[in-house]
Amino acid sequence: MKFGLRYCNTGRFVDPKEAVALAQAGEEAGFESLWTVEHTVVPANYASRYPYSEDGRMAGGRYDIPLPDPLIWMTYAAAVTSKIKLATGVLILPQHNPVITAKQVATLDYMSAGRVMLGIGVGWLEEEFSTLGVPFEKRGRRADEYVAAMRELWSADAANYQGEFVNIKDTYCRPQPPNKSVPIIVGGDSKVAARRAGRLGDGYFPARGAPEELFKIVRDTAVENGRDPEAIEFSVSIPDDLEDLPRLAALGVKRVLVAVSPMAGMPAKVKQAEDAIKWKDIIEKYADT
Repeated sequence: MKFGLRYCNTGRFVDPKEAVALAQAGEEAGFESLWTVEHTVVPANYASRYPYSEDGRMAGGRYDIPLPDPLIWMTYAAAVTSKIKLATGVLILPQHNPVITAKQVATLDYMSAGRVMLGIGVGWLEEEFSTLGVPFEKRGRRADEYVAAMRELWSADAANYQGEFVNIKDTYCRPQPPNKSVPIIVGGDSKVAARRAGRLGDGYFPARGAPEELFKIVRDTAVENGRDPEAIEFSVSIPDDLEDLPRLAALGVKRVLVAVSPMAGMPAKVKQAEDAIKWKDIIEKYADT
C-alpha cells in the first residue's frame, strides 16, 4: 500500500515556506506522492451543483480563498525534493489547451526525473468554463481526445493527431517525459468516470470511498477494450479506521490519500508539516499490504 498527501496546494500550504516544509516532511516520512487540486476561478453565486455534498455547494462557504495553480505548486515542490511523486487530483483537463498542457507536464516530468502523475477530471462548474471561454458541452469527449493527443506528443518523434478538437501534424514537442509517457489517473465517482478509466486510464481515483461497483466497471471496461484490468491502479481516500486498509488492499486499492486540509467536508489528518512525520510508522506498517 502506498500513501499520498492530498489537497497539498490548499490551506496553510499555500504559503511557500509551509509548502516546502510539507513536501520535505512528506518525503522524509515515506509518503509516495503529493496531490494538488484545481479551480482556476470560482465565480460567485454559481448555480452548478457540486457533486460531493448534499447541498450542492463546495464546503466552507467562501470561494475567495487562495488556490495556487497545481502544476506551478508541484514545480515548486519538485525543486526542494528528490523522490516524492507529484500528482494532480485533479486537473480539469477540458479547460486546458492540450498542446500547452502536454508541454508543461512533460517539462515538469523531465525536470523532476519522471515524478509526475496527471490526475484528470472533466469538471462540474459550468460558470468556470464560461469565464475561461471554454465550452461546457462535450467536455468528456474533449478530455478523451486531449489525453490521446498529449500521449502522442509525449511519445512520438514528430507527433500526428487528427480529431474533432485537436489537429497536430508532424509536430515536435520537446522535452518529452523520460519514460515517453506520464501516468493518467482518471478522477470521479461516477459510472462515466469509471468507464473512462477503464478505456484510457493508468489509474482511477473515485474521490469518495472505495466503491466496488465502480471498480468493477473500470475492470469490465478495460477488458472490453482489450486492456489489462490489473494494470489500472486504484487510489482512494484514507478510511477513518486504519484497520480497514487490508480490506481495501483486497479490493485492489494500491494507494490511499491523506488529507492535509479540511476540504469538501473531509477533516485534515495532517494539519502541519510536522504531522506528516508522525505517519512514518503507519506507512512502514502497511507498506506490504
